[in-house]
Amino acid sequence: MMNFLTRRKPFVLAVLLAAASLSSWSGEGHDHGEAPAAVGGPAKPRFTATSEAFELVGVVDGKHIVLYLDHAADNSPVKGATLELELGGTKVAVQPHGEGEFEATLAAELQPGEISVSATVVAGAVTDLLAGDLDIHADTHADGAHGTTWKTYSAWAIGGLLVLALLAFAVRRLGAERNNRVGGAA
Repeated sequence: MMNFLTRRKPFVLAVLLAAASLSSWSGEGHDHGEAPAAVGGPAKPRFTATSEAFELVGVVDGKHIVLYLDHAADNSPVKGATLELELGGTKVAVQPHGEGEFEATLAAELQPGEISVSATVVAGAVTDLLAGDLDIHADTHADGAHGTTWKTYSAWAIGGLLVLALLAFAVRRLGAERNNRVGGAA
């Protein structure tokens, strides 16, 4: 038994190293670094429009925009505010949806490019003008849009083939050694 293990140390070590390295590979969202991206595809276009008093964040989903209005000092929602929104010089009708939350529907989807954003906020006795930009990019290719790319799949495939090759080599060597022992005992 000791002779068997001594002769197989390099092979066993190679298999263990290959298995350990495969288990240590992590894809996007699994590296425990930054927070993982939202599941379900690329992030929706967003914009911020800020002033000293307020911060407005808008999330564009096709023709639908959800707006979040917060106090800049403490990031709390602005209660009882009215909001007027302008995208690229065109006024957009905005409806309140909750405390510090608004919704808007566009006549048509926004075209790719940089669009100026301005918003007028009236909250009690405070009136403020917020400004920002919205940068919409054309859709990217489908292979990079879902987080896992062909490079990730090919790395896993190569690693899997390596492990299978090492296992096949081990089975073949063990079979040859058994044949030698059985043949020598007879």
